[in-house]
Amino acid sequence: MLEMRPDCERCGTDFPADEAGAFICSFECTFCAQCAEKADDRCPNCGGELMDRPARVDDLLERHPASTVRRFKRPQ
Repeated sequence: MLEMRPDCERCGTDFPADEAGAFICSFECTFCAQCAEKADDRCPNCGGELMDRPARVDDLLERHPASTVRRFKRPQ
């Protein structure tokens, strides 16, 4: 089951699990459309292909909530 990470790892954009707009690789690295496009649809972490992440809706989201662990790290 997908972890449904809550944010873009590169810029911190929020992604509700029940909405489109997130892109993931096979390791579930998660990026917004702008960051995925800048990376030429290749994961900056592993080089894998970035694909549209499906949304999780209604009772499925209630039974299987999205992750709340944020991956974006502000530059020091």
